[in-house]
Amino acid sequence: MSQQLFTELVDSIASHIAATPLDGAMEDELNRRFGPRSEVFRKLTELCAAGEAEGWLMAREAGGIKYGRAVKPGGIAGNFSVDVVRMKDVRGPHHVHTRGEIGAVMPLSGSPRFDGRSAGWYVYGPGSDHHPTVEGGDAYVLYLLPEGEIEFTGR
Repeated sequence: MSQQLFTELVDSIASHIAATPLDGAMEDELNRRFGPRSEVFRKLTELCAAGEAEGWLMAREAGGIKYGRAVKPGGIAGNFSVDVVRMKDVRGPHHVHTRGEIGAVMPLSGSPRFDGRSAGWYVYGPGSDHHPTVEGGDAYVLYLLPEGEIEFTGR
């Protein structure tokens, strides 16, 4: 049941942003409408925890990061894939967001900051790259990738 609720919730978020450019305006809108103080954000965090406990979300682990793709592109969330990672004081593998990345940082313990950002939504434009890093605590990071595209560089 929690898996179905999760997919319905991410579909509603993806539908809201489907035709929106990946930029600061999208980030502002996501934080205004679905931000950390909203019922949607609270429910999303709860469903990530349920998915982890039930084993259908973040079923893999490498380098201190639990991860997994919950939704493939072209399905429930439109052209977006939906992935969730759990990171605690760790730096992840370098990658490029060929079409961009839309993410939500959901703190679990401590005062985690993902790439220097606290709880809430972020948007990285097409061609952006980074080593995803969480410092100061433990967090879920849910991210949507247009067409599911991500390129790990090995750097």
